[in-house]
This record gives sequence, C-alpha cells and structure tokens, in this order.
Amino acid sequence: MSQRVSGTAIPRHVLEREDMRAALARHDFGTVFMLARKWAGISYSRIAEACSIKAERVGALARGQGSIATYEKISLIADAMRIPGHMLGLAPRDWEANQPGAQDARGETVNRRDFLRVSAVGAGTLLGAVDVADLASGRRLGEELPKVLARRTARLRRLDDVLGGGDTVRLYLSEYEMTKKLVAGGTYTETVQQRLLAILAEQAQQAGWAAFDAGDLNLSKRLYGESHGIANQAHAPHLAGNALAFLAYQTVGGDPREAVAIAEASCAAAGDEAPATVTALLHERRAWAHAVVGNARETDAALATARAALQGRNATQEPDWSTWVDDQEVTIMTGRCWAELGRPLRAVPLLEDVLEGFDDAHARDKALYSCWLADAYATAGEPEEAARVAGRVLDLSEGVASVRPRQRLSPVLQRLRDHAAVPGVREVLERARA
Repeated sequence: MSQRVSGTAIPRHVLEREDMRAALARHDFGTVFMLARKWAGISYSRIAEACSIKAERVGALARGQGSIATYEKISLIADAMRIPGHMLGLAPRDWEANQPGAQDARGETVNRRDFLRVSAVGAGTLLGAVDVADLASGRRLGEELPKVLARRTARLRRLDDVLGGGDTVRLYLSEYEMTKKLVAGGTYTETVQQRLLAILAEQAQQAGWAAFDAGDLNLSKRLYGESHGIANQAHAPHLAGNALAFLAYQTVGGDPREAVAIAEASCAAAGDEAPATVTALLHERRAWAHAVVGNARETDAALATARAALQGRNATQEPDWSTWVDDQEVTIMTGRCWAELGRPLRAVPLLEDVLEGFDDAHARDKALYSCWLADAYATAGEPEEAARVAGRVLDLSEGVASVRPRQRLSPVLQRLRDHAAVPGVREVLERARA
C-alpha cells in the first residue's frame, strides 16, 4: 500500500518514481498532479489551493488538457509541493538549503517539511471563512449571512463539474458542519432562520452526493436523511423532495422497488408549484428508478413529464442547485433509461449524439454516460463498438476521484468477456485488468 501524507508535499519515494521523474523533466504537471494523487493521496483540491490554480484547471491538466509554462507558476508548484529545484531545471529552492532529509542537485542531504499543511482544504481557507466569522461574531445572525453562505455554496458546487467526490467530500462536509455550528450558536429572526436552514439542507445534499460519488454510502444516506429533516424545518418542500430523490438514486443499486417508492414520494413532497428545473430533475430520477425495475411505460411517462416541465423554465425562479438540468440532461437520462430497459436502437442514437459534443473537462459524467452507451452496443450485439466506448471510459475516468465509472463499466466488461477473442475487445479487457 502506498504511503499517504497530509498536506501537499510529495514524499521522497514518489518523487523518485521513474514516471514522476520523467513528468517533472518535461514539465508535464498534469501527470505530476495525477501521480501525486495516485501515489501520495494528495487530492486535486488540495493541489489547487496550495499552487494557486483553479481546481477546475487542475482536473483538466490531469486529463492532458493544457500546460503550465511560466517560470513563476513552475516555481510556485515546486515550493508548494516540495519538489527539489534540480528536478524541474531550477536552481535549488530556498527551503532546500537548511533541512536534512532530502537531496539537492549535488546529492547532498537537506531536510524536507511541508510547505503547506492542508488536511482537507477547509471551506474557510478556500473561500474566506474570516468573512463568515465576522458576520457571525456577535451571535445575532443578520440577513447578510444567508446571502454569503448561499454564494459560497454555489461556488463550491461548481467543483463537482470537474472533480470527483473523493476530492470534494471533506470540503463539502466541512462547509456543512461550519454552517451547523453557526445555526446552533446564533440568534436570528424567523426569516433568517428559514434561509439558514434551507442552505444547511442544500449543503447536506451536496456533501451527501460527494460521499456517494466517493463510495461512502453510509455517510451519504445519513446526510440525505439529515437534509430531508432540515428542509422540512425550513418549510422548503423542493429541497425536501430533492433529498428523497438523491436517496432514491442511491437506493436503486440495492433495492430498486424501494427506490421507486422513494422517487414517487420525492415528486409528491416537492409539490405542484416546484420550479421547472426541480420538477424535471425529480421526474427524470423517478424515470430512472422505474427503468431499473423494468417499468417501460412508467419510465416513458416520467421522462415526458420532465421534458414538459422544462418548457416552462424561468431563469429568475430556478434555484442554483437545479440550474444544470436542461434538455441535454433529460436526453442523456432518456438514453440511459432505454439502455437499462434493453432497447439499444433507441438508446444508441441519443447517447452518441449528446456525447459527441460533451466536453471532456466533465470527465466523470462523460465516462458514466458512456458506460450506458457501451452497454447498449453490447446489447445490440456490437462487441467491437462496446469495446471502443469502454476504452474511452477508461481514458476519461483515469485520475477522477469517483468510484462510479468503474463500477458501472464492470458489468459491461463482464459481458465482453464472451467476445475476448475479438482483438479490440481483448485489448480493452487487458487494459481494465492492468
């Protein structure tokens, strides 16, 4: 098992790996970041903060998109991650000179210590907790605090677009716990209380989703339950419904029929006055639960409701947490549902069309959606095409801190083993085993 460290200093044994040395020599920082995460447990979000790089860009670099070439940024990375200067073609760094334990360019021993110790990239250090502390310092929490917390929560949510739950769960959980302490320790008007509780419910869902994506199902289930209770206290039926929808989405993997019941309850909880994107989100998750059970008619009806809801979309009335739901998202879910129902002739055209224009920067989601395309090709008796798409999933999911792409791809690979004699299939099976 590889040694894990806190902070962002790359340990000596990782720096001495041949692949790490080669990446450093050619200034391929995307590979450096990927190897630091793989072999030293340094998450992309911690790298982002320590190196003053946006988390979105760290993830993109790790997938081979873009490069870092300026002296100032290379020097900053060297210092933040404790990379000796000679490994990057730089002069020995100031921190190398006086510390026993590491080697400088002449092979002399110098000490290494963490430049930054960031145990979990706390939300405070990322977004300025001092502002919140100032706003809450008098125990009487005013109307400005919910606005600040809402902005912070929205900004943090954007990380999920490019990073997996393994890189964000502690960050989201830290923000949720901080808000809980503010709510528990302060005094406020009833209006401020409801706004704070709504944000708290939203943060619990955010942390629960990241935990689910990272594979911690017990934590995610607990957080969804807490969010549902808090949303009811806040008189926020849309959030209460979404908490149940999250729970249904997770439950599908264990008890699909129970998931259907929870998904139906989520739509009822949200009510008839839910914003368009919320209605579409809840009904497409209801469609998914029915598809897993095999209820084609109910699936089609739920998808139709989701599509119809989006026709009444009003940008000024949609909550930030559901604004990502659009026609493309419903089309993707439609393709997924038809693949799950064993209807590849319906699923393949939808998924191929959407994925063709889907940005690789959203690697986790593109990998997941591609799994259903591979599955549909396998169902259609096209093992070569299934293998081609499966190979793309392996490419996209490399370095993404999410357990779900490989979990979803596993049954597809199992089906492809019946066609192991086919060259393209054999190659992707060998890659998956490596």
